[in-house]
This record gives sequence, structure tokens and C-alpha cells, in this order.
Amino acid sequence: MLKKELTKTFAGSALRSGELAQLAGVSRDTLRHYERKGLLPVAQRSQNGYRHYPPPALDRVRLIRAALSIGFTVEELRDIFQSRDRGVAPCHQVHALAMEKARELHARIREMEALHSALKKAIRGWTRRLRSTAPGKRAGLLEMFIANHPESVRDISPMTSPGLRRRLQRDEGKKR
Repeated sequence: MLKKELTKTFAGSALRSGELAQLAGVSRDTLRHYERKGLLPVAQRSQNGYRHYPPPALDRVRLIRAALSIGFTVEELRDIFQSRDRGVAPCHQVHALAMEKARELHARIREMEALHSALKKAIRGWTRRLRSTAPGKRAGLLEMFIANHPESVRDISPMTSPGLRRRLQRDEGKKR
């Protein structure tokens, strides 16, 4: 059955967690996680213990998935949804968060481009080194990189998540 047909079938009636999960394309565990984190209202329980969600929960789960896909965190969404659920329009907050995420992403792209350039340069040097190294002998490629880029031992990798990066930078600032 197509999702559109399923949506029509369940429109207007409460959805069990399995039904909601299927319609939203997530697992039941994901729904429970969203509920625990405050993204979904606590589901009503039937006499047999099944979770039942109101039909608008499907739109909320789809909204959560879309927001997560563009970089919003569960914690940010919880705050946004709490505001919305209290009748406050958090549009300026959403816009400000998106602007900050775009700035962070742009900075990470620049870092990744620099990393890509450094890696290509290292590979060229390693290729030359490997050509002059006897088969089965150690070439010391990583040591060669450290010798040519001593700053690399103190830099934070661009592959590090923004949250961990901020924490590492904060911790580094405390040491000074």
C-alpha cells in the first residue's frame, strides 16, 4: 500500500506506534527516542499498553526528520517545539539557528578544502617516496607528513563534529 493510501486510511484516528513508524519511515525505537527527548508528546496508552499517537504526530515526525537532515539537533528541535506547543512562534529563533549552521558549514567546507589540498600534496610526496623505497621496506609516510606539517599534531581535524570541536577548543582555552 502506498504511503498516501496509508495516510488516508489512518486520517482522523489515533495511530499505533508501528503504524506511525511505517508511515513516517522510521523505527518504533526512533519514535520512543523522540518522545523521551520531548520532540513528540507522550503517547496515550491503550489498555493493552500500546502507544497511540494522534494523527498530527505524523506531520511532527516528518518535520523532525526534515529538520535533522539540514543540521538541526534534537535539543534545538525540542526547544523550538516547546515554544511552538506553548503558542509562541519561534521563527526568528529557527532563522538565527539556520544562519549559524550555514556559517559553521561554510567554515567546515573551507577547512575540508584545505585538508583536501594538504592530503593531495602529501600523496604526491608519498608517491615519490614509495617509488624510491624497496618493496617490503617501511617508507615512514606518516612520519614524513608530521615532519613536513608539525602543526598537524595540534590542529583539530575538520572531520570533528562542530559540538566536539567547540568543546575541544574550550578545553584548550582553559589550559592556557
